[in-house]
Amino acid sequence: MKAIMIQGTASDVGKSVLCTALCRILVNDGYRVAPFKSQNMALNSYITKEGGEIGRAQGVQAEAAKIEATTDMNPILLKPKGDMVSEVILHGKHFANMDAMSYREQFVEQVMPEIRQSLKRLEKQYEVLVLEGAGSPAEINLKSRDIANMRMAHETDASVILVADIERGGVFASLIGTLMLLDDQERARVKGIIINKFRGIKELLTNGIAWLEEETGIPVLGVIPYLDVQIEAEDSMALSSLRLKKPQQQEFDIDVAVIRLPRISNFTDLDPLYEEPGVGVRFVSSLKDLKNPDVILLPGSKNSVDDFLWLEETGLAQGILRMSRRGTRIVGICGGYQMLGQTILDEQAIEGSGGTYRTLGILPIETTFSEEKQTVQVTGVTYTGHAITGYEIHLGRSTPIQPVQSFVQLDDGREDGVYTEQVIGTYVHGIFQNRTFTRDYFNTIRVEKGLEEVSNEILSDYDRREEAYEMLDHHVRKHLDMEKIYNLIHSSGKESDDRE
Repeated sequence: MKAIMIQGTASDVGKSVLCTALCRILVNDGYRVAPFKSQNMALNSYITKEGGEIGRAQGVQAEAAKIEATTDMNPILLKPKGDMVSEVILHGKHFANMDAMSYREQFVEQVMPEIRQSLKRLEKQYEVLVLEGAGSPAEINLKSRDIANMRMAHETDASVILVADIERGGVFASLIGTLMLLDDQERARVKGIIINKFRGIKELLTNGIAWLEEETGIPVLGVIPYLDVQIEAEDSMALSSLRLKKPQQQEFDIDVAVIRLPRISNFTDLDPLYEEPGVGVRFVSSLKDLKNPDVILLPGSKNSVDDFLWLEETGLAQGILRMSRRGTRIVGICGGYQMLGQTILDEQAIEGSGGTYRTLGILPIETTFSEEKQTVQVTGVTYTGHAITGYEIHLGRSTPIQPVQSFVQLDDGREDGVYTEQVIGTYVHGIFQNRTFTRDYFNTIRVEKGLEEVSNEILSDYDRREEAYEMLDHHVRKHLDMEKIYNLIHSSGKESDDRE
């Protein structure tokens, strides 16, 4: 199997987006291509058609490659829970909660056969594999147990392209330092360098690039200008990105305050709000910043109990209740939905130290945690008459303690969530990706405020994503030496063939 691997000098240098670009470029050029990341650590999950949970980046990359995502594309997903403990997802299903030491000392070697089986299954279906590394391959304290970087390059005989983010500064030092910390065999794997997120005049880099190529003997395959492409982010590091720092001095018709939970997860639910005309989105992590929004949004959480306790500690719980009594609209998604209820029962200490927690009491529901995790793609119709698609990923089960109007009638026969004119609570992630629902929701608020409704054409979320993938193809292809990339791809796979 032909393979190429994107590794980075650090986290958040653009590995995921570049892998997404390569998947779309290759499929557009007629190749059967699949993404692969042996081990991902992320709180933004993607649910496959079969109900498996993988990193969102690999789900996005599969979509860019025009294929269905499978758990083989990300056999291990780590979801941090706090206190150096992560939930280990193996082939899409909960395996265990493990501390970092136990994971590295006991689990890593045991799981390698599972990873190799995933690679073999992908090899039977696809011509080219686009591998994504994790963090940096040069973390010397972690290298002996690192199964996400150079070990995967060796397993697949992939040519490695090393990516550095020039926007954060020190790009030459980070590249040279990374290469110096690799051993000879690892360094020989690195066949090219990409300088990413460039803003400025490329000619000013000419001397630096020439020095870098002479010093390392490795060609620079491209300088990729910064592009604010609307691709879903992999994890919470992206919360500091320019896109989420939308200028707040601008006046917006509608003010949405998103509670910045410490353990926020699947925050890609918020992406469509940034594209809705006249809607301003701001993150709130203190009571003084709550102010008087039109909408309070409680997003998903990896640990609803601890995040609710944080709401109480910060005073935000009382602030939300005060705004609720004033009639402020509130939306709770997944963990946020659980916090809106009366109680959370965690007798088995699934998320907390065990016991019963009295929550906000805005919705008449009671949530009980159990070991069984719900992971499924869903379709249905909201109480407001909107056909929607989305996915569920949660441990708790929420039960009404008095008659309620459910938010969604799911096509599988279940009812989800609670709907009132003021409050929406739901387990369905991706609800705002249903753009007609989103437009109508905010138009209702516009009318209440005496504003004109927005009536311009609504592009479906699928069409928006396709536009973004094609834009990414054009942008990266323009600034990358694709002839050299293809030469690297076609020269890969020889060592693995010899081993067989």
